[in-house]
Amino acid sequence: MIPLIQVLFFSLSVLVLNPDNPKLEIQINQAKSDKGMIRVLIFSKETGFPDQPTKALKSLSISPKNKSGLLSVTDLPPGRYAVSVIHDEDNDGKLTTNAVGYPTEKFGFSNNPKVYFSPPSFEKAAFELQSESKRIEINLR
Repeated sequence: MIPLIQVLFFSLSVLVLNPDNPKLEIQINQAKSDKGMIRVLIFSKETGFPDQPTKALKSLSISPKNKSGLLSVTDLPPGRYAVSVIHDEDNDGKLTTNAVGYPTEKFGFSNNPKVYFSPPSFEKAAFELQSESKRIEINLR
């Protein structure tokens, strides 16, 4: 009986102490150039989505190469997430817009939802990250 308890205890401790989070790969396509940075925000809830970095679960940046970028995130537990991306070509840390508020820098969202006069909702961009690794593609527009 004691060896069975020891085996159960060891098995549970391995699960608790060594959580094996899935890998999320984010492929970003169609940047305007290789200038500036590609800024990525990952949200786990709708609050702040899509453009408030302080409310994002993660805020990451990568340099574009060949007008694209690939980002691997390995510290997210399984859950529901939405991603927003901008190509911050002028490297000022925000999405540049024209006088009427239309973006002059490229942007995109997970699930590549259609965008008309406002950004998509969290629900339209949300996806499930389960225990296995996942790859998403975001096409900038």
